[in-house]
Amino acid sequence: MARAARTTLTRPRSPINRDPSGSRDVPDPTPDGRTAQAAATRQAALAVGLSDPNPRVGCVLHAAGRGVLGIGHTQDAGGPHAEVVALRAAREAGHDPRGATAYVTLEPCSHHGRTPPCCDALVEAGVACVVIGCVDPNPLVAGRGIERLRAAGIEVDVVGGDWGAATRELNIGFFSRMKRGRPWVRLKVAASLDGRTALDDGRSQWITGEAARADGHAWRKRAGAVLTGIGTVRDDDPRLDVRAVPTARQPLRVVVDSRLEIAPQARVLQPPGAALVYTTCDDDRRMAALAANGVEVARLSADANGKTDLAALMADLARREINELHVEAGEKLNGSLLRADLVDELLVYVAPRLVGAGRGIADIGPLGALAESLDFEFVDVERIGSDLRLRLRPAGRADF
Repeated sequence: MARAARTTLTRPRSPINRDPSGSRDVPDPTPDGRTAQAAATRQAALAVGLSDPNPRVGCVLHAAGRGVLGIGHTQDAGGPHAEVVALRAAREAGHDPRGATAYVTLEPCSHHGRTPPCCDALVEAGVACVVIGCVDPNPLVAGRGIERLRAAGIEVDVVGGDWGAATRELNIGFFSRMKRGRPWVRLKVAASLDGRTALDDGRSQWITGEAARADGHAWRKRAGAVLTGIGTVRDDDPRLDVRAVPTARQPLRVVVDSRLEIAPQARVLQPPGAALVYTTCDDDRRMAALAANGVEVARLSADANGKTDLAALMADLARREINELHVEAGEKLNGSLLRADLVDELLVYVAPRLVGAGRGIADIGPLGALAESLDFEFVDVERIGSDLRLRLRPAGRADF
């Protein structure tokens, strides 16, 4: 059967966009191709707060002379993936996907997980070409989807470049879990100009403005879990759920509580969403009291200081399929995470005010010299309402 014409691609291409699954150069997209890539990325972003632990993927079906046939993004875990949603949308609109080009932000899966392989759906639909932002880091896929599509006679282009970088950034937690065996850890703080996150007595509501607080909830929404310590629970009794922005699911709330001192009535343990407490304590009575309130308690080994082993905690969260971990804690736990080199990104909201004496961002202990400081690079700086939002990472942290 003759295939319909697809979006034309032109050469040459810079080496940065060399197909990582082969040796050939990937052609530059036409304006239609660039538009489809951007639309697929916007679709992928709609999966934030919905698709975890699956990656956030978008798909656009396009055919020359017919335009966009269907679009879609990954649904909740166990639901259809982006490619299947786009194919359904095309058919429901009366479009035949045969001969079309599928623009997919991440390599289509090739294995049976919670759903059948997306490769099979694309092959059965008769698409002529699949254009991919980047290769899936999941060892169960990792190029196998590309091989499967090509074996079925479908042309596959892996674009990489800016589109691949955008896909990777949107799924940085998924890439971290697949490649490093732990979540991407984002530590959020709200601080004054003089670096205070709370008064001496622990009061911190509110250092930043309403717009910054809502923006912080949007970053909570991105995360599979939100982490805090028992000190913050005692001082603030926070909920740590997502309220200021719409969301389809609530992240897991996680508390580090080495002595298991948390009260079953603490707001962080209450619905909506589930709660998990990590401890080194072996007090069965306290564990039973929390379990009776629907709270899971996980016992971990202690570190050299008798505290909960944070590296083991990260490994356990990865086992629970947590991609991004959002930390909102006090200076002690923040300091412990930073000293252990477990923080991948700082999300800092700076309010235009001076507080004076109070609690700091992180207790990292005294330094013998400035050369011992923990250094970061700015990712971006943006004004949010009356405050500034800073994002910073250790140099090269995302290179995995």
